[in-house]
Amino acid sequence: MARQATHWRAGAAGIAVLGLTLTACGGAKVGDSSSGSGSSGGSGTCGTFNLAVNPWVGYEADAAVVAYVAEHDLGCKVTQKDLKEEIAWQGFGTGEVDTVLENWGHDDLKAKYITQQKTAVEAGSTGNEGIIGWYVPPWLAKAHPDITDWKNLNKYASKFKTSESGGKGQLLDGDPSYVTNDEALVKNLKLDFKVVYAGSETALIQAYRKAEKNKEWVIGYFYEPQWFLSEVPLVKVNLPAYKDGCDADAEKVACDYPVYDLDKIVSAKFAKSGSPAYDLVKKFTWTNDDQNVVAKYIAVDKMTPEAAAKKWVEANRDKVEAWIK
Repeated sequence: MARQATHWRAGAAGIAVLGLTLTACGGAKVGDSSSGSGSSGGSGTCGTFNLAVNPWVGYEADAAVVAYVAEHDLGCKVTQKDLKEEIAWQGFGTGEVDTVLENWGHDDLKAKYITQQKTAVEAGSTGNEGIIGWYVPPWLAKAHPDITDWKNLNKYASKFKTSESGGKGQLLDGDPSYVTNDEALVKNLKLDFKVVYAGSETALIQAYRKAEKNKEWVIGYFYEPQWFLSEVPLVKVNLPAYKDGCDADAEKVACDYPVYDLDKIVSAKFAKSGSPAYDLVKKFTWTNDDQNVVAKYIAVDKMTPEAAAKKWVEANRDKVEAWIK
């Protein structure tokens, strides 16, 4: 997800030196295929379109729909590459990644790849608003209403202890590569908690689902847009209000996350290529509800991303036409 300067959804754990041996989280490698921007030329034919896919189902929904439209309406050959955030941005300079569809802020990466290296450019908003924060299951917020104020968390810390939290309350995070300020928040707000990583979006969702079903004490990181909130309406904890600049120093963060205007980033070469895939990316916009529908098809209904995209596209042809006209 997104943040500021050093706050990455693709943090240090996912960073490697870009090159032929650079692996993606899903097994693909940057360098596996030719660039769409290199193969499409200025004639308006599409050629190959290299689309990065970051590791959360909302992004997977974005990518599935854009890829489906690019292939079926524009005749593109789409190569989807499972890459964590920072690694995907490294591919802009080599032409091995054309597009990142859902950027969560990342002022640090924009400064490096857009301003300094000039290998990437912005391509507008997705229409999605991103929210990150700490959440508890509904039963817990109902039983202890004051738990949604961070100032009361230490009172309940012992209830959240687990075998992994070292005698403190457990604050459950997701994939270690996700954008998070949580360790700094725990320290700077003087909370008797320890951040423990579930390891993936799926594991985080399952922990919340189980906590609601069995009335277990769980508090953790979560975000919107996310289809799961329609199944279990998690309740957000109020952290100190976000103010511009309060997260500028990652070590000193003591405020809530901002609301992110999720945007699209493309390689500078791709933006000048004349490819209709670039025009599609530029015009692609939808709502949190749209994304959640497709994400639910994939995560809950177990549809393949292509089948999920096909179902949504056929039901929303008017929106698609606006992207490709």
